[in-house]
Order: sequence, then C-alpha cells, then structure tokens
Amino acid sequence: MSSSALNHLNQIEASLWEAADQLRANSKLTSSEYCMPVLGVIFLRQASNRFDAALAAIQADQDAGRMPRRPLKQADFKRRRALMLPPQAHYTHLMTVASSPSIGKALVGAMNAIEAEFEPLLNQLPKEYDQFDARLLEDLLRAFDTEALRNASGDMFGRIYEYFLMKFAMQGAQDNGEFFTPPSLVQMIVNFIEPDHGVVADLACGSGGMFVQSSHFIEHENLDTMKRVTFYGQEKTPSTIRLAKMNLAVHGLEGDIRGANTFYEDEHRLPDGRPLWGHCDFMMANPPFNVDMVDATRVQDDRRLPFGLPGVNKAGRVGNANYLWISYFHSYLSPTGRAGFVMSSQASSAGHGEAEVRRKLVETGDVDVMVAIRPNFFYTRTVPCELWFYDRGKLAERKGTVLMLDARQVFRKLTRKIYDFSPEQLADLTAVVWLYRGQQERFEALVAQHIGNAVKAAQACWIDEEAVPTRQPLEEFGDAYRELRDLMDPFVRTLPKGTEHDAIISDALNAATHPFDGIEQMRRMITELLGAELNAESSFAGSVEFNFNTLQGFVDRAKEFGVELDDAVRATLRLVDLAEKHFGARDAETWPTREIGRARKAVEAAREQAIDHLKQVRHFQRHAAWLIERFPEARYCDVQGLCRAVMQAEIEAADWSLTPGRYVGVAAIAEDEEFDFVRAMTDIHDEVAALDEQAAVLAARIRSAASALFA
Repeated sequence: MSSSALNHLNQIEASLWEAADQLRANSKLTSSEYCMPVLGVIFLRQASNRFDAALAAIQADQDAGRMPRRPLKQADFKRRRALMLPPQAHYTHLMTVASSPSIGKALVGAMNAIEAEFEPLLNQLPKEYDQFDARLLEDLLRAFDTEALRNASGDMFGRIYEYFLMKFAMQGAQDNGEFFTPPSLVQMIVNFIEPDHGVVADLACGSGGMFVQSSHFIEHENLDTMKRVTFYGQEKTPSTIRLAKMNLAVHGLEGDIRGANTFYEDEHRLPDGRPLWGHCDFMMANPPFNVDMVDATRVQDDRRLPFGLPGVNKAGRVGNANYLWISYFHSYLSPTGRAGFVMSSQASSAGHGEAEVRRKLVETGDVDVMVAIRPNFFYTRTVPCELWFYDRGKLAERKGTVLMLDARQVFRKLTRKIYDFSPEQLADLTAVVWLYRGQQERFEALVAQHIGNAVKAAQACWIDEEAVPTRQPLEEFGDAYRELRDLMDPFVRTLPKGTEHDAIISDALNAATHPFDGIEQMRRMITELLGAELNAESSFAGSVEFNFNTLQGFVDRAKEFGVELDDAVRATLRLVDLAEKHFGARDAETWPTREIGRARKAVEAAREQAIDHLKQVRHFQRHAAWLIERFPEARYCDVQGLCRAVMQAEIEAADWSLTPGRYVGVAAIAEDEEFDFVRAMTDIHDEVAALDEQAAVLAARIRSAASALFA
C-alpha cells in the first residue's frame, strides 16, 4: 500500500471511529454494549462488498465460458473468499429501510439470515440492535455507506475492522482489552516463524489476530491462505469467540475456533482423528500472564506438560501458570514445528520450579530466539514483555544456541502512552533473525529495498514536468511561495526604514530568494541521484558503499534545505503579520488581503508537504544505515545492546536465564533523529515573540483604559 493510500486509509479509520464513538456518547450504551453491534455493522458492510466482488467475478467467468450458467450456490462464493449473502442481509437492502423505525429488527433479521446460511457463524453474530435508538442505528449505517467504503477492498476493510478492535481494546470494552494483541507484536511473531503451511494453532486466540496476520503473510507471497493452512483456536470467553469468528469472516477466512479453558481442555482433533497435540506446524499465542488459580491436581498428569509442573503452593494451585503455557506451546509442535508467543518479562528469569522447567526446555535445543519488548506496547497495560520463539527443526549448528534480541530501544511513538514498531523497524529486526539463520540474501535484499525506497522518495520530490506532467512538492512550494511574494512586494517596497521593525523586514527580504536557490539545488541533486548507476558494483559491500554514500549526500543537503525553507517561510509570514498589524496593509490598495490570506495558507500547506517528502527520503536512508552500520559484511555478528547468539553453557551459568538484556549489554543512548532541535527552538522563539507582542498590545489597552477611568 502506497504512503498516500495509507494516509487516506488512516483518515478514513479516524473519521469512522469519531463518528461511531460520537454515536455511543449520545446513547445510553457502555463501550461493552456498543462494541459488538458496531463491529457487526462493519462485518455487514464488508460481507456485502465481498459478495458484490465475487458475484462480478462469477458473472465474468460465465460470460467468458469458464463457468456454466446455473443457479449459484454457497461454494461458488466460498471459493472466492465471500459469503453468499441472503438478499435481506445485503447492505443496500438495509439502507433502504435505514430510516424506518424497524431498522433494529431488520438488522437482527440480517444476522439471523447469515447464520442460517453459514454454519461457522451460527449464534455468533450480534443481535443486540433492539437496544439502540432507531435514529442512532440509521446514522451508524450511513457512516459506513460512503462511496469510498462501498468500493473498499477486502484488505482495506480488514484493516478498518482491526482498527476498531484496537480502539475498543483501548477503551477496555471486552475483558479489559485482553482480546486484542497489538498488531506490531503479532506481525513480529509472524515474521519470525513464517506460518505458510500446515496446521496453525492458537490456544488463547482472542479475536483471531494471529490467524489474520498469518493470512496477510501468506497472501504477500501470492498464495491462497485457505489452501495452505488450517487454523485451530481455543478461547474461553464466549464474547471473544464471537469477535474471532467475525474477524476471520470479515477477512474471508475460516477456522475451527472452540470455547475451552486450555488449562484443562484440549478440544481439537485433526481430520484423521489424531489430537492436535504434537502435530502443529506453527503455534502462536498471547496468553494471559501470571494466572495463579490453576488446580494442580487437574493438570499434574497432563501429557501436554512434558517438563513437569513449575511449582504448587499450599492451596494446591500452580503458583504461576506462565510455564504451563510455555510448556504447552512446545508440546503441541510437530518435530519440525515453530512457535512464537508473548510472555510476561518475569518468566524468562523466574526461579525455583519455573527455573527447572526452563532448564529442561533449553536443553532440548529448541529455544530459537528471545526478544525483549519495552513497556507501553499494550493498549490497556504498561508492563514490558518478551517474545519467545521455538524451532524444533533448527539446524544442528544452531541447536545449542539462542539468539538474544533486545528490542527495547527500537520503537515508534503512536501517542504519549502507546508505542509500536513501524513496518521498517519490524523488517529491520526480522533481518537480524535472517542473518542469524544464515539467510544473507534476504538481508541484502532488504538493504537494497530501503535504498531503493529512499531514491523513489527523492524522485517523488521532483520529477521533470516534461516526462511526468504533474507538479511535485518542491515545485508546488516554489509556485506558492513565489505567488505570495509577488502579492506582498508592491506594498513591502513602500515600508519605511529606521523603525524598530527593521530586523524583521531585513530578514524577510534577505530570505526571499533562498527557497528558489535551494529548490534548484535539490532538483539538480535529485537528477544526479536518479542518473547514478545505483547497482554499479556486483558485491554487496561495493554496492552499499556506492549507493549509500550517493544517497547520504542528498539526505544531508535535504536536511539543511528543510531548515532554510522553514526559516524563509517564517521570515515571510512574520513580515505579513507586521505589515497588517503595524503598517495598515489591510487598508492599502496594493495589499490584496483575501488573496494574500489564501496564498499564505497555500505556502504553509506546500511547505509541510515538501518537508514531509524530504523526510521520507531520510526515513528510508536511516533504516538502510541502521542495518549497514551494525552488519557491514551482511553476516550475523553480535551487536552491543542489540543482539547476541548465546551458547547453552553460558545460559546454564546464568541460572538458565533467557532474559535478553542479561546477555547483550547496554546500547548507547540513541539520538532521536526525528526530533529537529533547531526547528523546535525556532518555534519556541517565534511563539515567545508573538506572546510578547500580544502582551505589549494588552498593556497599552490597560494603560489607555486606566487613563480614561481616572481622567
């Protein structure tokens, strides 16, 4: 998905959530009561879109003679990842009755009709619409009936569904939000274990996010998910099972998800009757942490606990169930299976009986990677966590080694309280694992991709208008800035000299040509960058040196240019304010106030767009640099504060601890390259200057009022 498309989708998601949450605020419903009905409307919108797309494909196949003309059946739609919707469940029908007082009844009827036709969703869809005011339901339906959403693809609606799950999790709408694992952690698990075939299981599946991300991974390889894998899930909370089944359906997926308490129940069997235990190609999960009420007598002989119980307290309870989960995930794997799961950071160094279980686990040689994650990745909890990875098919040369990866210094701030990984950060961390596994070519391809993306971002800043007849950000800014200066200049030339405002006027006049000089220089550098033979060298080291150094010069100049551009715009806008506030420009015939106001907005918008494009170049260049600086030979090596391949003997000497920070050392504090200190200080200076001006005006008014009062 392109950055512009992603930004557009982010705007759609935010506006939909704002509309839906506003409706909740105006109702008497709590977040818990509102969650399922809203997700049900999203499900209906997506199911209708998928039905329409599948029907169009069927008709095209019939017209081309690839499919006979006959009455259609559910299998025809299922083959195309869609439900064969009953007419009364289609969104277009619901919109025809949206303004009716009986719209709640119509929605319940739609859900019942779908369940009757699609057995996996039986008794799973929301039917609480009788609690809603009819007008509120109409507004909710209309919010999801825009032109953009009527034509939205499956991927787009899947993202919207996941976005709403995230927002409800942040509100704690279901079980304190524990049904939802942050997407970046799920994506890391998928990236590391690569679940692209066979049996994929999640024994604490929540809303099914692990399965959905697995399908994205498979489809990214241009494969058909449902032909490649079979999903099995267990979840103990009925409302969360409903979320999971809807989540799979909204993505056109199916899975065998059953209600069960995994501590005591093993519900699944393979089609040939064998138990799921011991036959999973991939295990993925985010189980509840630190559960302390598991009955030891009920689990002490469980075959799924090959390393024994971690410890039993005086009440006959397993003191902490973390190591039950840790054991389950290993025992369910096939002889070549992989597992990835989220776990409390306390577990990797826990003592007593837990340490004994951990010893036996490490001695199998199947622990593959341990990843430390900083706090604030979860929406309803601030605690840090760790990701554990098993690989029972690990190559012999790595059997006695565990990769310790400390990712606590790698993060992106979503909000002041919530962090995640950007797609590029996830890719970079995954590349470390590739090198550890000897997959050098994948690492090299990622570095080349970062460099290529940086060059494309530079190209997007300025393209020869004769070749591509569209104006690009630097040209847009140049035109907007020139127009504003041309509108200002007739009046500015008449400004008097020798006043206390001379410095502001001088700064603005001196800066007038700077952007044009910089734009021309950037254009030349972009032309040189695109004209360079970026793959001139055959070796990775030679190619990196040539490509990366060529790019580095552009990035360094682009950062300087961004500062120059900001300075010129600020100086010009200060001059506009000065002319209007102190020299009566608004009353002058040579000052077209409305046009200048419009041009000013255009300059500010064009400046932001141009700087954002230049930052994109820096963004990808920095990710290439992050990998190159740490692994200059494109081969795995231990990196202080980031990663270390630890032998089993060293783990034994450290009380069998699997805490990454204990082994990798401390990284130097990284400078936040996104923070522009010069720009921040300039903004503060400008704000203080503006406040000083306002203070002077107010002080004058106070003096005038006081004089009038006592005259």
